[in-house]
Amino acid sequence: MPDTAAEGPRRRGAELTAMTLAAYATVVAALSVRILLLPGESGDYLTFLEPWYWHLSTFGGFRALADPSFSNYNVPYLYLLAALTYLPLPALVGIKWISILFDLALAYYTFRIVSLLRPARSWPALGAAAVVLFLPTVVTNSGWWGQCDAIYAAFLAGGVHHVLRHRPWWACTFFGIALAFKFQAVFLFPLLILLVLVGRVPWRSLLAVPAAYLALDVPALAFGADPVQLLTVYAQQADTYHDLSLFGPSVYQFVSVPGDTDAVRRAGVLVAGTLLSLLIGLAVWSLRHGRRGVPAAGRGVPELTETQVVLLATSCAIVVPFLLPSMHERYFYVADVLSVMAAFRLPRQLWYVPVLVQLASFGSYLKCIAPGVSPYLSMPAHSALMLLALIAVLRTTAQELRRGPEAPAVPSQSAVARNTTEPART
Repeated sequence: MPDTAAEGPRRRGAELTAMTLAAYATVVAALSVRILLLPGESGDYLTFLEPWYWHLSTFGGFRALADPSFSNYNVPYLYLLAALTYLPLPALVGIKWISILFDLALAYYTFRIVSLLRPARSWPALGAAAVVLFLPTVVTNSGWWGQCDAIYAAFLAGGVHHVLRHRPWWACTFFGIALAFKFQAVFLFPLLILLVLVGRVPWRSLLAVPAAYLALDVPALAFGADPVQLLTVYAQQADTYHDLSLFGPSVYQFVSVPGDTDAVRRAGVLVAGTLLSLLIGLAVWSLRHGRRGVPAAGRGVPELTETQVVLLATSCAIVVPFLLPSMHERYFYVADVLSVMAAFRLPRQLWYVPVLVQLASFGSYLKCIAPGVSPYLSMPAHSALMLLALIAVLRTTAQELRRGPEAPAVPSQSAVARNTTEPART
């Protein structure tokens, strides 16, 4: 008889080797695509990023952060630009490589999250990471545009990963770092509020958010930066744009207001906040009353499953920028990524959602960065696609919240015997 005892480990070793080779091939291919885009100089690079780099280089690298008013970004990203000035790299290449490296970090956390959602096999997790690496918005954002959305998105994904691993302090720390890099990290903060309300995240762990944010200001303060300026940088950003939409596929593509839009923008923020509060309240109510027979876990609220956490995160990543005014085309970046994770968890229900989000999001990119095709694109159509994705995610999220956790299956005797001879899956 063949030696079947060694067949299992041999098969697992072969699968691990195949996965490792596939991961390396994916990374090489993703980097190759981005390297081809490195020579491209976007308008944002020429107008903002390159002058910031040369200001830092001219005035002493990190010492130039004594007065960070030359930029409208918070200082953590400026630290990275300052570090570039000490390296023998062209400004364009260095700036893009910062974002490209965080593309890899984003793919890593995608792999880790999908591995938790589908622990039986690792191939879906690798597939999700590969899809994220090759999303047109992700490739364009770093490889051509030189934008840094991958940085805060990677920390948000890391925060979601730590939530799934029941590490609330680490989760809040990652959310705080994401916020320090870009204000758009707040799009996932309704998720944090909901997690606190249902007992998944303790109130006191929220202290890690401002602690992480303020800790990243300390180096700039040490170089002499004005603390008031550091703490008000996002307030200054909020007053920069007054259009209802800046190529973002949001609800405001269906709204046309001549003249001053400030009143409409303020009303839009109020409406968005009200609707988000209602959605959070409905989610908590659904958890409390919609799952009869499910044992409660903390203040009468059943424990959220990993699937529900990811669906709630995806819902926030779409709902918030869709409802808020003055959204740029890049502000759905986190939705681009999280929709992939949700689709890999529930492929039958949500396989088309990343497609809709990508059509809407990347179509908005093209409207901004490709003037040649801009006349053939319709922003209301992109917003309609995003609305369809939003409806699908909210419907599936509501269904999962009412479904509740599945009862653990009773293992058979053969399964018990097999588990005693096979190593645990990690």
